[in-house]
Amino acid sequence: MSFGKRLLQARKKKGLSQSDVAKALNTKGPAIGRYERDEMKPSIDVATKLANLLEVSLDYLVGKTELELDPSVLNKVVELQKLPKEIQDKLFFFIDMSIRDFKAKQAYS
Repeated sequence: MSFGKRLLQARKKKGLSQSDVAKALNTKGPAIGRYERDEMKPSIDVATKLANLLEVSLDYLVGKTELELDPSVLNKVVELQKLPKEIQDKLFFFIDMSIRDFKAKQAYS
């Protein structure tokens, strides 16, 4: 999927109009339309602002990943990285265990 299609999809998912997005970026609605139609590409600064506004990662917008990151999860990961290594290891153990159990339940359901 192209940058423009991902941008359009993310914008609609947030319930924003092109005008809403343009206003947040201090630009005009037609510029957002051109991005969405892949007629032009935004600068890296504008693309970053778009990603932040739409609460998706820049990697998602440029097609590097299919995963739309949840900002609350991302904030928890950032906070986790600030913890001492021994606490991180314990938390990762429980996270890994929970993921393994979830996958096992799915496989046997």
